[in-house]
Amino acid sequence: MKDLKIYLIAGAILLTAYVVMQYNQPKETDWNVSYINTKKSPFGTFVIYNHIKDLFPDARVTPRRQSVHNVLVDTEYKNAAYIIICNRIQTSEEDQQQLERFIKAGNDAFIAAEDFGTLFRDRLNIKANDLYGEYNKPEYISFVNPALNPDRQYFVDKGAINNYFSELDTANTVVLGVNNNGLANFIKYKIGKGSLYLSANPKMFANYGLLKPLSAQYAPAALSYLNPKQILWDEYYSQGSANEASPMRVFFNNPALRHAYYTALFSLIVYVLYNLKRRQRPIPVIEPLQNSTLDFVRVVGQVYYESHDNQNIAHKKILYFLTFLREQFSLQTNKLDDDFTNALAQKAGIEQADARELVDYMNYIAHQQRVSDYELMQLNKLIENFYTISA
Repeated sequence: MKDLKIYLIAGAILLTAYVVMQYNQPKETDWNVSYINTKKSPFGTFVIYNHIKDLFPDARVTPRRQSVHNVLVDTEYKNAAYIIICNRIQTSEEDQQQLERFIKAGNDAFIAAEDFGTLFRDRLNIKANDLYGEYNKPEYISFVNPALNPDRQYFVDKGAINNYFSELDTANTVVLGVNNNGLANFIKYKIGKGSLYLSANPKMFANYGLLKPLSAQYAPAALSYLNPKQILWDEYYSQGSANEASPMRVFFNNPALRHAYYTALFSLIVYVLYNLKRRQRPIPVIEPLQNSTLDFVRVVGQVYYESHDNQNIAHKKILYFLTFLREQFSLQTNKLDDDFTNALAQKAGIEQADARELVDYMNYIAHQQRVSDYELMQLNKLIENFYTISA
């Protein structure tokens, strides 16, 4: 036991030291594109999510981690805006129907993505592309609306302004923003009483773009087209369904915790295997206890049978039966008279004649000096009959 404590204390000290070192070491920048509103990495959306109230001070912000259909199907919204920032949005037919109903009722939807999926493409005749070539990459993007200063140029690296709409329905589309090549990257559709805003450059709304001097004002300017009283902030298309979340994601998303988890798991396995080899002893085979009750009954019965003491057997049988009556029916058995007989018949639920016959025979046997085999068997028969009819 003392050795075990030493191992545990040493293991705990080493594990703690490792976790502290991993936690305090310089962390590499996470360049993964996530658009998660709790992430402070370059392409998370922590900044815009936590400052959305500065843009719309009178609006209530509600994060929703469900599909569009599940968010909108049973609720009527007024003066609301549905904001979705993600890498790719793939909606179902039910999502599209609920989103159109939402916008037609006078609400707005703002979606920034690099890929809008097949249903948006089929319904709105749009397609988003990325300019990969070294020479035709845009140098800047800007707005078309005179109120937003079309001469102001916005730029950020990491391919944040490369996307544009290669296909769009010019008859039903209002172009709100373009790159320096004249290609649309921010458009609007009027649907009923509301509007649908689509941006092909979601990275402009991530932390990286909002913290760069030449691009910091782009996201607030683009969102200024909205004027909501309530904002539905989407988490579903960036993080997945809430049902997919797991407590272990906290460990696996943090490199230090992930390394500590695997180290602890490996150490535990090594410790168990090591101690199994050194401490495991043969387990002795213990024979189960034998039930000797039946053998005891046979021996006692044989002794009484060979002695042929019927009177003693009859008296013990009556004594055992009266003990049963006291425990089972709470009867007083010191006098086997008429009152006892009536009480026995009533509590045991048997006929008065059967109770009378049994009590009389017990009184008869109790006063006999000798008991024949027939009388002993008759007594046993009456008692066994009582057990049967009173059960």
